Amino acid sequence: MGRYARKKQHKGDKPLKEKYRTKRKTKDLDEIHEDMSPKNSEMLLNQPVDHDKPGCGQHYCLHCAKHFISIDALKNHFRSKPHKRRIKSLQTEPYTPEEAERAAGMGSYVPPRKVKVTTQLVKEDMVTNESNDV
Repeated sequence: MGRYARKKQHKGDKPLKEKYRTKRKTKDLDEIHEDMSPKNSEMLLNQPVDHDKPGCGQHYCLHCAKHFISIDALKNHFRSKPHKRRIKSLQTEPYTPEEAERAAGMGSYVPPRKVKVTTQLVKEDMVTNESNDV
């Protein structure tokens, strides 16, 4: 270990600042659970064209709350590790105020239920599934 490396041992509050930065802040899991309701998901997956968003807002991952440039980029994202991690984290029921009250001693503990979450269908896949059904 050189002289320069020995001097860089004190991190201070930099890791905390990095943790709470809001530049790349994404939606929380409970907000994504609200977006996964049929009414909201239909609205988010069929957005009007917006030239300010990547891919004009037409390629959206509902579970990760991200826009993608093309359908191929969206399909590659579905196979990626961050997407699979997000799907796994969404499989537990979101935290509720009732659960907070139970944790504070105002009721008995109820373990969170599992929620079945699958990757969304892409528009191309939905069209081919409908044509196969006919």
